[in-house]
Amino acid sequence: MIDIKESFREIFLYLRQYKSRTAMTMFGIIWGTLTVILLLSFGVGVRKSMNKNMHGMGESIVLVWPGQTSIPFAGYGRNRAIRLTHEDIEYIRREMPDIIAISPEYHRWGMTVHLNDKIQRPNITGCIPEYGPMRNEWPQPGGRWLNDLDEKLQRRVAFLGNEIKNFLFGPETDAVGKYVYIGEIPFRIIGVLKKKIQPSSYASRDQDRVFIPASTFRSIFGYRYVSNFLYQIEDPRLSKGIKNRLYEVVGKKFKFNPKDTETLGIWDTSESDLFIFYFSLGLNIFMGMIGTITLIIGGIGLANIMYVVVQERTREIGIKRSIGAKRKVIMGQFILEAFIIIGVGALIGFLLAVLLINVIPLLIPSMEEFVGFPELNPNVAIITMVILSAIGFLAGFFPARKASRLNVVDCLR
Repeated sequence: MIDIKESFREIFLYLRQYKSRTAMTMFGIIWGTLTVILLLSFGVGVRKSMNKNMHGMGESIVLVWPGQTSIPFAGYGRNRAIRLTHEDIEYIRREMPDIIAISPEYHRWGMTVHLNDKIQRPNITGCIPEYGPMRNEWPQPGGRWLNDLDEKLQRRVAFLGNEIKNFLFGPETDAVGKYVYIGEIPFRIIGVLKKKIQPSSYASRDQDRVFIPASTFRSIFGYRYVSNFLYQIEDPRLSKGIKNRLYEVVGKKFKFNPKDTETLGIWDTSESDLFIFYFSLGLNIFMGMIGTITLIIGGIGLANIMYVVVQERTREIGIKRSIGAKRKVIMGQFILEAFIIIGVGALIGFLLAVLLINVIPLLIPSMEEFVGFPELNPNVAIITMVILSAIGFLAGFFPARKASRLNVVDCLR
């Protein structure tokens, strides 16, 4: 039977005796552990950053622009413009229950938004209250997004992008409750956009926009047709079927071939989610392989050291075997020694990795905007433990098996 306490005492005595060799062996394990954790943590950070960047525009939303027919159908010719009204958007809502939210969107360019001598010509967007949660238009504290009464009563209220607010009022001034002029019409500011990362856009970034109720937009600017609309679904896996159904529903009303994809231009952002998933998966596999190779090199170094240890301690093994020590005891002691070296090295490497993960955001705060900060999550820790356990076992098993199979007579000779 293995005396664990005595085995530990012997192992640490031996490790202290050969400090330089132990330190060099542990360095390979420390470096490998540090590399695996950092690379996988950077992979997690990149994925989260890409998701955050994409979802700055909204989560699982589909944007649709009316186009024109390209196929003759039911007696109608090609190149017929498809123009949708607010009522058509409500018709789509009724006919397609799988859509959980939908909003028309109106755009007006060239109109001045001004306060005193400060003038801008941003994209003025008309939309309904559902638009905000779909597009992640979250207000800063003290403000709010458009609500149903704003839409119903055609209120002259505006929600400002954070950058245009800073231009008009300055970054330190609270704009909520104050007025700006759109053209010559005063609008009361009800909220300011909370700063968000949005590298993707389709009609200027939200930070530079002015949002007003769709009903107010139509009454002031006289628009009858929507510029585009967007909808959101609960399950992105149903996206393709819902898009086909959309062509059928709109095609039935406007008399065009449901297979004519030129009639509606569609941008499904959930496809980007799928791309991000596979890209981050491939990136994590690649980084994990690099880190694992580094760890394997450290494990090979450990295995070589363990073979040397077996050679140096041949006489000791022979004495133990001659007084009755079983092969599994000899084998267990060498495997335990390998695991101790792996364990101590891995612990030091893990602590260094955690330290770097926490220090990097302080040293390079701008990194979040581009590739994200490295993040240690449970999956990274579990993967690292599995790799280390496998390498530790293999690095100790073969030298230990060799030690346990040595001939007693040869060892004592």
